[in-house]
Formats: sequence, structure tokens, C-alpha cells
Amino acid sequence: MHLKSGERNKKQEYIILLVLGTLIALGPFSIDAYLPGFESIAEDFNTSISQIGLTLTSYFIGISIGQLAYGPIMDKFGRKKPLLIGLVIYLLSALSCMYSPNLEWLIVSRFFLAVGAAAGMVAAKAIVRDIFPVHEVAGAISVLMLIMGGAPIIAPTVGSFIIDSFGWEMIFLFLAIFCLLMIISVTKFLPESIVPDKLVDLKPKQVAIKYYGILTHQKFWSFAMAGSFTIGAMFAYISDAPKLFMGNFDLSQKEFGILFGINAGGLILGSQINRLFLRKFTTLQITLFNSVILVILASLFLINSLLELGFLPTVILLFLMLFLLGFQNPNTTALSLEPFEKKAGRASALIGSLKMILGALTSFMVSLFHSSSSVPLAVILLSCLFISFILLFRFSKKEKRSLSLSEA
Repeated sequence: MHLKSGERNKKQEYIILLVLGTLIALGPFSIDAYLPGFESIAEDFNTSISQIGLTLTSYFIGISIGQLAYGPIMDKFGRKKPLLIGLVIYLLSALSCMYSPNLEWLIVSRFFLAVGAAAGMVAAKAIVRDIFPVHEVAGAISVLMLIMGGAPIIAPTVGSFIIDSFGWEMIFLFLAIFCLLMIISVTKFLPESIVPDKLVDLKPKQVAIKYYGILTHQKFWSFAMAGSFTIGAMFAYISDAPKLFMGNFDLSQKEFGILFGINAGGLILGSQINRLFLRKFTTLQITLFNSVILVILASLFLINSLLELGFLPTVILLFLMLFLLGFQNPNTTALSLEPFEKKAGRASALIGSLKMILGALTSFMVSLFHSSSSVPLAVILLSCLFISFILLFRFSKKEKRSLSLSEA
């Protein structure tokens, strides 16, 4: 279904992007909707907010493993059937989370919830790569970011309202109903975007060899890893946000929901301004420039944390970083997918898995610190963003060197 620009039905294209954006939104919605309930869950299970953070870690691990599994499956059997199976897993896991009798049960249920959500994340990026020409992929992913970006804004507010009115368990009933609506939308509106490739070998050894081949592609490695470290920074912030704002700065659940939504708004705003910049600059130019600014902002955030300058500088610096991450995510994803067409499912899965592995690591690292200081978060943010910059800078230098050699 790789249509040329003149052949595409714009109405169908927008409907497909709307469904895909909502599919990707299921992942972050599953994180953000229950964040305001951390205190309530900790009270019910007689534990600390930091321990509840392990439900985030298990989610990131599940979404990493899930994406690696769905990649080759979706290349072999098509996008739609595996996607629907994943959504059914998600639905059942959301109900299991709702009835969790203890923290251990919730941690395991969140793992399987993530395995279900992973199907939507793999399918969405792969279908975009299937349908759109290479030069339009970054713009299309930015549209997905606009749609999915509503999730972090709406989710904490919805979560706060549900927790205050009905208790944290009802958040997972809400997610189950949301998933049911997605199953209906996918069945009705989403076409199959590829001819299934029956030659794809699903034996673990062959799957590992194919993934290794994608991973060692220089362009994929540089941009997928650079994007993964920026996502690692973002999830470190997400994991620490409840403790930072409700613990350190004494915000209420509702105030936290509003502030979290404003910061998420910065992420969306960045992804949409990115589409305008792509008309004048190359994807690589934008990504490199933003990477430098992100390192500077992260350095300032570390100074702010060490000097304990207070609430306002903390909020402003985090908002600016999230705004620039709105540029980095679609751009690094598009650049890393560029070399692949037939392997788009596996490449998409590998990108998503790498991002979630970094997310799991950084969220776990943040949960280890029981200090009220934001210094651990600041160190993790700066480390991730600096490594991302190094990866982008090295690739850019190699590209310039190879260009100059070819011209010579």
C-alpha cells in the first residue's frame, strides 16, 4: 500500500493517521493516567511511592520484549491480525491490574499490559513506513505525535478525577474500555498495509540474526540509539515527576495533573513546530542543533538542582527540555527507519524496544534514590542527553568525511 502522492486519498490518510496516533497513545496513556494515583496505591499496599515506581519499570520491560516479538510476526503475518491479538492481551491485563490484591500482582499485570500495548507501537510506525514515501515519514510521525501527545495532557487530569471520585482501580477499567474502542476502530478503519512475507523465519536464532543485521547498520545504530537516550531522559522525568512535584513541592494530585499536562503540551508543541522546520532544514540539521541545546538545558537543570533554586526554575527548564524532545523523537525515528522498507516491522520494533529498554533503566535508576533532591534526576538527564549528542555528532562527522571522499 505504498501509494504515490497523487494517488493517495487524503481523507483515508487522515483516518489512518488518527487510528495509528491513538494506538501509539495507548502506551503513554497507560503510564500517565495512573501517575497521580501513586500515593493512593502506596497507601493501599502499605509501601512507598518509590516501590510503586517498579510498576513503571515492569511496564517498560514488557513493552521492550513485546515490541521485539511483534516485529518479525508483523512482517510475516501482516500488521492487522497481530495488532488485534495484542489489543486483546491489553484488555485482559487492564482488568487484571484493576483487581490486583497486592503490589507484586500489579507489577506482573503491568508487564502484560505493556506486552499488549507494544503491538500498537510497532504497528503504527511500521504502517507509516509502509504507506508514506521516505521523505514524508518524519512529517507523518510528527502528526502521530500531535494525536498521541494529547494522552499525556488528558491522562493525568482524567486519572486525578477518577482517583478522587472512584479510586485508583477504576483507572484500569477506563483503560480497558478505551482498548475495546481501539479494537473496534482497528477492525473497521485500518487496512492491511503490506503483503505478508511467509519467508520470514520466526525461529529465535534467525530472528536474532536479522535483528543484529538491522542493529549494526551504521545509520540505524546512530539514530536509534540517539533517540533511545533522549527517550531515556524523558522517562526518567516521568518516573520521578510524582515524587518531585507531589513530594518535594507539595502539589496536590490535581495540581500535579495540570502541571504534568502543561509539560506534555511542550512535547506536542515541539513535534508540531518540527513539521514547519522540516520545510526549510534537513532532519539531521534540526536534530543536531536541538541536541546541543538539550545538553545546555540539562547542564542548567543540574546547577538548579545543586543550588536548590526552587519550583519555578525547575518547571521552566523541564518544560524547555520536553519541548525540544518533541523535535528529537520523530526525527531520530524517521532517520533510523530510512534504510529499511521490507524490514520496516522489525526495524520499528527494534527502535521501540531500544527506547523502552533505556526507559526501563532510567526509571529504575531514579526509583533507587529515596532522596528528596532532584540531583539524581538531573544527573541522569544530562548523561542521557550528552550521550545522544555524541552519537549524532559522530555520525554527522562520518557523513561529511564520506561525502568529501566521494567528491574527491
